[in-house]
Amino acid sequence: MPRHARPTVVLVHGAFADASGFARVIPELTAAGMAVVAPAVPNRGLVDDAAYIASVIRAVDGPVVLVGHSYGGAVITLAGAEDNVRALVYLAGYALEEGESLGELQGRFPDSGLADALVRTPFPVAGSTETGTDVSVAVDRFPELFAADVEPELAVVLAVSQRPLAARAFTEKAPVAAWRTKPSWGLVASSDRTINPDVERYGYERAGMTTVEVDSSHLVMLSRPGAVVELILDAVRSTAR
Repeated sequence: MPRHARPTVVLVHGAFADASGFARVIPELTAAGMAVVAPAVPNRGLVDDAAYIASVIRAVDGPVVLVGHSYGGAVITLAGAEDNVRALVYLAGYALEEGESLGELQGRFPDSGLADALVRTPFPVAGSTETGTDVSVAVDRFPELFAADVEPELAVVLAVSQRPLAARAFTEKAPVAAWRTKPSWGLVASSDRTINPDVERYGYERAGMTTVEVDSSHLVMLSRPGAVVELILDAVRSTAR
């Protein structure tokens, strides 16, 4: 593919994480000649987070292949409606339907092990006397739930450096489902203990995505980066057809 025709890959991380989760994917993508952007998601609410990522996408000069991990899948479901997005890639992610919330999609299936490991902490809301609620994962439970097949030393670092998600993100409904108009790919992490893999399968099948299954923990980008890169490059190649 001529360099000028290559899309930029925008990598959107999920809850309880940051863009460093793509540390093993980014070098492989850049070695393949791809331009990559990996922004920090505010994790303050689905609609606001998607609006921020949409602004990042609009700043890209040219086409975009938009990749979302976990909660980032819900974010790209909204932000992927931007005109220059050519394809969507979901990694162990939530593919919401229009009018559906994270809680509603997840509630269709039995809870994963994550449900009883969540910690809720109040945080101040600017300009308001009310507080918001941050949701994070108990540090001692994080490695087993998120990163069972990642090096233990790295899993501990990820556990103590996690970024919480505002609780309202679980109840906000998606005003749009970009997969309805954009070709989409989905990766199911079949050993996922954070999101029930059936949640991933259901969302992908409903969207008619090209889907692969990988025996991985939730952090598939760190444990199986080659499989992730292969799927992203499949989506990239599709933009040239």
